[in-house]
Amino acid sequence: MKIENYRDYILNTMKDFIEVPSPVSYYEEILPLLEKYAINLGYDVTYDRKRTGYITLEGEDNSKTICVGAHLDTLGLIIKTINSDGSISVTQLGGINYSSIEGETVTVHTREGKKYTGLMTCISHSVHVFDDARTLQRDENSMVIMLDKNVTSEDEVIALGIEAGDIVSINPRFEYTEDGYIKSRFIDDKAAVASVFTALKYMKDNGIKPKYRTLLAFPFYEEIGHGGAYIPSEVEEYVAIDIGLIGPELNGSEYQVSICAKDNYSPYDRGLTTKLIQLAKENEVDYVVDVFYRYGTDANAAVRAGNNVYAAAFGMAVHSSHGVERTNIKAIEETIKLLIVYLTSK
Repeated sequence: MKIENYRDYILNTMKDFIEVPSPVSYYEEILPLLEKYAINLGYDVTYDRKRTGYITLEGEDNSKTICVGAHLDTLGLIIKTINSDGSISVTQLGGINYSSIEGETVTVHTREGKKYTGLMTCISHSVHVFDDARTLQRDENSMVIMLDKNVTSEDEVIALGIEAGDIVSINPRFEYTEDGYIKSRFIDDKAAVASVFTALKYMKDNGIKPKYRTLLAFPFYEEIGHGGAYIPSEVEEYVAIDIGLIGPELNGSEYQVSICAKDNYSPYDRGLTTKLIQLAKENEVDYVVDVFYRYGTDANAAVRAGNNVYAAAFGMAVHSSHGVERTNIKAIEETIKLLIVYLTSK
């Protein structure tokens, strides 16, 4: 399986999806890109009322339906208050590490389609001015947006068309190095989206059908816990393609695919997880098995919501999750290999 031959496609797809903003609930820009990629491979996208996109693949055996999910939403912010000095206070959409976004360029997206850039800054923003510049806890009470506009009052910001409830995206900073490292925000989960499309392209190029009828799902609320809460009733298995983690007492690295045996909520289905491990062994996929804390996926969200499915999860391990993340192209390629052998297995 020469997945390395698809490296340019992986990287271009990943960069395209990463550079289009899609914070939790802000789907207007990313869904046309999803449709473009699907159409280029000869598929249509359908949607449910949670804005989850689906690509349907006919299988060799359509008596069973499985679902593979890679969420399109990313971390982001939402405006809660416009302050009297023209600064903007926000609250998080997903598990933001505020320290990682200090000094970052952000973009406000209004409901009328206007965009305004700004600087995410701490209220104690300078070591030359504030005694607590180094020590003040970075959180939603100490971090504000300073617009790249000459505004000094609440009224002037409102006059731009900005209001509470507007979505704020964060500059992704995509970078690829000569040794195969990808450094960027939102590798979680745009690398998984790129993995799904690369697997789909590989199978189409080689005339390979999935074993069973397959729904490729692209949920939109994973970062706040309910992306997979609804799935079509015919689905029997839900496999989430999502990042693995790196750290003490964990087995993953930036070169392998991580199979998640348990997350913060529950063990994943033992039978389906064992099948993935066996497939990895039989097909020489470089993998590890891990147990994650402070972590969940749409697969377990589906189970917690009462869906009658077997759930499993795997994906590329990343360093500095929910910050400027890093992984290696090898981990993405191993993820794609495992995805293809899963889709074509009995």
